[in-house]
Amino acid sequence: MNARQSPALLLIDDDPGTSGLLQEVFREEGYDVVAAATGSEGLLQAERRDFDAVLCDVILPDIDGVQVLRRLRELRPEMPVIIMTAHGTVELAIRALDEGAFDYVSKPFAIHSVRACVARAVEPRRKAPAPEPAPDAAASGVRPILGSHPAMVELYKLVFRVAGTKSPVLIEGESGTGKELLARTIHVQSPRRGRPFVAVNCTSLSESLLESELFGHVRGAFTGAVERRPGLFLEANRGTIFLDEVGDMSLSMQAKLLRVLQEQEVKPVGGSETVPVDVRIVAATHRNLGAMVAERRFREDLYYRMRVVALRVPPLRERPEDIPILAEHFLARFGALSGRSISGFTEGAMAALQAYSWPGNVRELENVVDRAVALTPGGVVGVEDLSEEMRAVSANAPHELSGETASLDDVIRRHVLRVLEATGGNKAEAARRLGVPRRSFYRMLQRYGDPGT
Repeated sequence: MNARQSPALLLIDDDPGTSGLLQEVFREEGYDVVAAATGSEGLLQAERRDFDAVLCDVILPDIDGVQVLRRLRELRPEMPVIIMTAHGTVELAIRALDEGAFDYVSKPFAIHSVRACVARAVEPRRKAPAPEPAPDAAASGVRPILGSHPAMVELYKLVFRVAGTKSPVLIEGESGTGKELLARTIHVQSPRRGRPFVAVNCTSLSESLLESELFGHVRGAFTGAVERRPGLFLEANRGTIFLDEVGDMSLSMQAKLLRVLQEQEVKPVGGSETVPVDVRIVAATHRNLGAMVAERRFREDLYYRMRVVALRVPPLRERPEDIPILAEHFLARFGALSGRSISGFTEGAMAALQAYSWPGNVRELENVVDRAVALTPGGVVGVEDLSEEMRAVSANAPHELSGETASLDDVIRRHVLRVLEATGGNKAEAARRLGVPRRSFYRMLQRYGDPGT
């Protein structure tokens, strides 16, 4: 990239107020700002010259911001694009991140946060050559991370930020939340995506077998070792190794893993020489490793070595608004696999799904929908097609929510008021948990009745 006195910023937004403010702010910061009021005009500017970053609104008068992003990725794949979203467009923002957006900012936004986001996008590009662009997750055969809850959106953003680094990552979360899916997404979005992704469950093997599996063994190292085996670390060389349930490792295995992290080399079982490896470690656990460190059941030095970047996957019960998104996704997938045309869920069935606590998290929901697709006679999934636990929830729910005649407004109204009650009447916090802007939440209360008035 050519060195410039001022970083160049392309601003695509049809709102004169927002555009004028951002132009003024960034020109005062020393940026060379070019503004466009439509997606087509912005693409034309990008064809004419290179920019250090692009700020693009997701809603434009001619084409949406995701379409602009796709075209910009084709024109200049190394150019970072930041999407600006308004209320009701979080799903588009998530799709944009999946298709290669650098980040997104929500309107109304704080100017300092927009400045910081643009600075993050500009700085690495002006210091070093751009890396090869990462493919989107779908093109790489990895199922997308789904959910519009604010915690999931922030997690999704962090995944894409950390993917391009070499830092070890520790993914924390309950069983069934999708920790391996996150690990695979990190890999396919990283510069190592052309190399192997190797997953191993640390719970499923005894200590001796785990050591041999990870580090390999030489011939004659133990009974049955009739030939040399390189091990999974060497199999994953220059790629990523995913250590699932790393909290179940013994202290002696933890010491050996720590040595690999520190020295970047492995010693096969029964061998006398070490072999250098270049492997990125992504680990996962459902345990509280911090508490295990305090109890001296997990090495403190290994804990901090692996937890350079920590990602927490929230359980499904903390984000009930994501249940319809996930359920519809699984319904479409299993319907297509079985060759059956199933259009959706009855209101009663969806209400039952949202009322359930989901101890098995997303994996349990996936299994429930798979079963429902197999059992439903066709057309739509009803309460009777759900699991016994779901039917029990429906039977114990208030009549107006458990019946097939419950209106969607009833379901939404009760959910909104339950969230507000859970926050002690804090409307800002309730809006955050629901993943909607405050103004939208206030309109909901006007529609459904504000219990505080």
